[in-house]
Amino acid sequence: MSHVLALNCGSSSLKYALFDGDEARLRGKVERIGAGNGGAKDHAEAVAHVFAELEKKKLPKPEAVGHRLVHGGPHHAQPERVTPALRKALDAAVPFAPLHLPAELRAVDAVRDAFGALPQVVCFDTAFHQTLPEVAYRYALPKALFDKGVRRYGFHGLSYEYVVSALPAASKGRAVIAHLGSGSSMVAVNDGVSIDTTMGFTPTGGLVMGTRPGDLDPGVLVHLLAHHGYDAKTLEHLVNHDAGLAALSETTPDMEALLAARARDPRAALAVDVYCYQARKWVGALAAALGGLDALVFTGGIGEHAAVVRDAICEGLGHLGLRDETTAAGSCTIHTIPTDEECVIARHTLRLAS
Repeated sequence: MSHVLALNCGSSSLKYALFDGDEARLRGKVERIGAGNGGAKDHAEAVAHVFAELEKKKLPKPEAVGHRLVHGGPHHAQPERVTPALRKALDAAVPFAPLHLPAELRAVDAVRDAFGALPQVVCFDTAFHQTLPEVAYRYALPKALFDKGVRRYGFHGLSYEYVVSALPAASKGRAVIAHLGSGSSMVAVNDGVSIDTTMGFTPTGGLVMGTRPGDLDPGVLVHLLAHHGYDAKTLEHLVNHDAGLAALSETTPDMEALLAARARDPRAALAVDVYCYQARKWVGALAAALGGLDALVFTGGIGEHAAVVRDAICEGLGHLGLRDETTAAGSCTIHTIPTDEECVIARHTLRLAS
């Protein structure tokens, strides 16, 4: 077995890649799923489009399919081969990630319905953070809630796993990896092992993001419930769709657009400044958790392409000994490494499905 199809579902998109070992033979993306205008009506139809595209290009049929799942709940974290029992069990994890898991599970079901015996593997974004110590994953809440799964899980794990594998050996000591995109997080890794991370019970916490606020005083949510007519549904929409860079700028969650507008629009400038300020604070906090810093690594759409954001985050962190990877001075190297979640999915799928 060598040809593996990796499927990476978003709520309205599907990234895919066909791998032969670690080599991607084809990459693509189905966007605006469910938006009408002649596009895929749901993720099942998007999966059908992917297989049709492979056939159209006369590429080998995949011998196994791997999926990214953002969450497996408290009982599933390590990559697993899909069985009827596992598929049924994953329905119980939906309340932990109601915005992501339904679409991701529909893609699993679509492959099963169309290609019954084709092996499938699910790879959880929480797996990389299973090494967190108790002081990092426990919230200061009653143990009865912890027993129900209320804890820090951490996300972007597949991205972090890839970046750790791509880091130069000399930088695999105490590192902070910043996955910066429409969803943003950071992780503190010690010799490649996650010891703390910014996202928590859901992917809403931690850093300011495109449409998510990051860490928020829980009293704000109680206040909105008690005095402003919010309920669970409207709170969910606020913290996942109406906050973050979009709220601060009052225009867009897109960092590229905000950088282009900030010279003439103070709201755009504020959004960029808040994003970089909060990210800078988190680098310092995670460096403290590590007891020092040997490497700071940027990845993700913003992390890879927005040099001005990287520079703004690093400004004021000279006490950590930051230096560019091309210079000789300093004790902490700065790297920019493109991530490849699909490659990690393919690696796990090949291992478990062979």
